[in-house]
Order: sequence, then C-alpha cells, then structure tokens
Amino acid sequence: MFIISNYPLAVTVCFLTMLCWGSWANTQKLTTQSVPTTIYYRDYTYGILLLSLALAFTLGSIGNHGRSFLADLQQAATHNLFYALAGGFVFNIANILIVVGIELAGLSVAMPVGIGLALILGVIVNYILSPVGTAWLLAGGVSLIFLAVVFSAMAYRSKASIGQSISTQGLVISLVGGFLMSFFFYFVAKAMAADFVNPAPGLLTPYTALVFFGIGVVVSTPLFIPILRRFTSKPADGEIGYSDVSGRSHRIGMLGGMIWCLGMASSLLASGAAGYAISYGLGQGATIIAVFWGIFIWHEFRNAPSMASRYLMLMGVCYVLGLVLIISAK
Repeated sequence: MFIISNYPLAVTVCFLTMLCWGSWANTQKLTTQSVPTTIYYRDYTYGILLLSLALAFTLGSIGNHGRSFLADLQQAATHNLFYALAGGFVFNIANILIVVGIELAGLSVAMPVGIGLALILGVIVNYILSPVGTAWLLAGGVSLIFLAVVFSAMAYRSKASIGQSISTQGLVISLVGGFLMSFFFYFVAKAMAADFVNPAPGLLTPYTALVFFGIGVVVSTPLFIPILRRFTSKPADGEIGYSDVSGRSHRIGMLGGMIWCLGMASSLLASGAAGYAISYGLGQGATIIAVFWGIFIWHEFRNAPSMASRYLMLMGVCYVLGLVLIISAK
C-alpha cells in the first residue's frame, strides 16, 4: 500500500487535509440554497464512503509495504473494526451539529468556533494516545488556537452592535459539535497499527480504518437526520423528495463528502510519520480556509462593524502562529 514515511512530506500532506476540511462546506452553502439540508447531507455521507472504497482498492492495494486492503480486512480483529465504526458514529453526530451551526451562524463562524474547539481538545486527546512531539510547543499552539476561537466569537457578536441578526443558538450548537468532533479521530487511531510498513496483527491499516469509518458515517446518518430536520428545515422542504433533486445537486453533495474524505485519508496517512496529535492538529487548521471562504466568497461579514474586522485579523494571526508551533513540535 502507499504510505508516507518522512516528516516534511507528512506536513505537506497535512496542508492538503487543511485545504479539504476547510473547503467541503462550500458544497453545502451552494446546494442548500435550493435543496433540503437533509438530502444534501445524505449525499455527502455517500461521497465519504465511495471515496474511501476507491482509495482502499487503489492506493491501499498497491506497492510492497504493509498489507493490501483485502488482506488487512481478513486479518482484522473485530474490536478494531468496531473502533473505526465508532469513530464514524462520533464524527457524524458532531459534523451534523457543525452543519447546523453553518446554517444558523455562517461558515466563517461555525467553523472557527466548532473546529477550533475540536482542534484544542483533539490535540490533547490524541497526544495522550500517542505522545509524539514537544509537549510545551503543542501546548503553546493549542493556547493560541483557543484565543483564535475567542476572537472569532467576539467578531460574530460584534455584528449585534449595529442591529445585524446573530444566532446564539448557532454558536452554542457549533461548540457542542466541536466538543464531540475532538474525539472521533481517537477511535479511528485506536484501531490502526502504529507501524504502517509492518502493521501488527489484528490492527488496521489507514485504508481499512477509513472504509469502516465511512460505513459508520452512512449507517448512523438515519439516526441523526432528525437533528438536521429540526434546526435547518424550511417550510417547502417537506415537499421535496430525494428523487426530486437534480442529478447535479446530488453530485455536488457527494463531491463535498469526497473532498472531506480526501482530507481524512491524508491525515491518517500523515499520522504515521507525524504522530496523531500533529496530523490532526494541522488538519484542523482548516478553519483559516473556511473563514476565507465565508468572508470573501459568501460575504458573511458584509456591512459588519470595523471592530469585527479587527477581531477577525487577530483570529487569523493567532491561528497561524498556533499552527506554526504545532508544526515545530516535532
């Protein structure tokens, strides 16, 4: 299977994770203007599973290193498959809450608040699982990310000073989603072998873990869809069935899932050389990308007070410096 064995390449791949995780929500913003969010999200989950399978049968089945996907599947311990499935379940409920936050508060707010919190807690949780990297540098990076989250929330709240409507509910839901999001990577990592070249018996390669993670996402979606329906449904949504939506809209939804899945695959592969805390932490730098889209493409802070711009600038500086410290931790 294809693996990543050196740290500079692993960091580069983490930036691909950052780009993918920060960009997938554009498909939500684009599609849900005319398509119910519940239908979009079903397509999004199908995209995750489809790309995970495609990667497993291509990159996960070539080369002389590690185990091919089918060989890995045959020898996998049941409890490790369950861990990967559990990661999909935890991710799904967390991501649905982030999606609700994007609908209520906007991309440039829900992502910094929710994913910022996920980064902070996720780095801590994954460092406990695999203590790779200098602890004080990781702590400094996490502290700066925390400040970035605070500045993002302050920028959003400042809109109320000039009478613009804000959704405190969207902010709170994003925080809850971020809290849950910090734990999903732990379950997937727990199922995986630490050495991708010579994986231990019973443990999974990244490709097998990703497939079962994707299965967990798709299987759990019907359980969590009512949350989406409760917070994001518009009056006309009940009149639109899955078959009523255009093929183009379905494809855009699946594309969103594939973009996110490519980021997840990159993060898992990079973790072999970088460690789980660093690969996860860098990937969650996606917030900067999401804020860029929200501000400059979707104009979510149009006509906001000048104070909001200053808070957003401080948020960006803190986030970038935090990511630099996380990179320097190894």
